[in-house]
Amino acid sequence: MKIGIHTVTFILLVVGGLNWLLVGINPNYDVVAKIFGGTDAVVAKIVYILVGLSAVYEVATHKKNCKNCIGGSDMSM
Repeated sequence: MKIGIHTVTFILLVVGGLNWLLVGINPNYDVVAKIFGGTDAVVAKIVYILVGLSAVYEVATHKKNCKNCIGGSDMSM
């Protein structure tokens, strides 16, 4: 099974999004920080940076990778 960069960045964005949802519900519940030793832990910071870089990558390559955007499909309602 081949896993591409798009798949990895998508997974990181889902993890980051769910983490932010939990932080929004309860600011003391940061799953990434709890798993990797707190917000000051080096590994947690690396995860946060990877999630942010994944968002930048997805924004930059979305139109090329998105099946709905290829071919200029009309997404308006």
